[in-house]
Amino acid sequence: MFLSTSRVYPYKAINKIKTIETGTRFEWDLGQDVSGWSENGINERFTMDGPKTLYGATKLSSELLLQEYIAYYGIKGVINRCGVIAGPWQFGKSDQGIFTYWMMAHYFKQPLKYIGFGGKGKQVRDLLHVDDLFSLIDIEVSQLSRISGNVYNVGGGKKVNLSLYETTKLCQEITGNKIKIGSDLNTRPGDISIYLSDTDKVAEDLGWQLKKTAKSALTDVYNWVRKSMKNYR
Repeated sequence: MFLSTSRVYPYKAINKIKTIETGTRFEWDLGQDVSGWSENGINERFTMDGPKTLYGATKLSSELLLQEYIAYYGIKGVINRCGVIAGPWQFGKSDQGIFTYWMMAHYFKQPLKYIGFGGKGKQVRDLLHVDDLFSLIDIEVSQLSRISGNVYNVGGGKKVNLSLYETTKLCQEITGNKIKIGSDLNTRPGDISIYLSDTDKVAEDLGWQLKKTAKSALTDVYNWVRKSMKNYR
C-alpha cells in the first residue's frame, strides 16, 4: 500500500475551478464543466498536466515507480492518494497535518496565522481520520490480488471537510481556548483554495465508507494531547 497525496494533482488546474466565497469558506461553483471534477470533488481522471509542488512531484514519482514494478515484476500494490490525514499520534506541522497542528496550537495556546486567499482562513481541505484510513488498508490487504494496480482517491470528500476558520471554531469549542490568529494576505506558491477527494471509485470497488466526523477527529486529537503531552510545550 503506497500512501500518496492529493497534491499530485496540479495546483494551477485545481485553482482554475471557479469558487464562491461564503461567510466561513470557499465552495466550488457547481455551474461549470471540468473534466475529472464534480460536486463530489476531484476524481482519479483529473488532469495531471502542470506543476504539483516539489512535495507532490516526489509523491507522483514514487507512484510511477511503483506502477512500473507492478507491470514488470508482477508485485502487488495499490496507490492511495490521501487527503489531509488527522488523528492521535500525528505530530502535525503548518504544511502537513494541518488539522492536528491547529488543535495542538489551541491546546497549548500558541498563536496561528491565516495565510493567503484573503487571510480569512476560508481555504478548505477534506479530513481523513487515521482510523478510517486503517480500515481501508485492512480491506485492501484482504483483496490485494483483485485490486492490484489501482489508484484511489481517499479522503473526507464532500462529507468530512473544514475550512481553517471552521477548524478554529471547533478547536475553540473542544478546548475552551481562544488564541491569537494573525492574517497574511500573501498566498503561498502552490497553495489551493479548496480540495475535496471524490471517493466514489474506492467506495464502489471496496465498499469503504467514512465513519469518523471532523469533530470526532479533532476531539480524538485533543484527548490524545491532553493525556499524553500535557508536560510538553
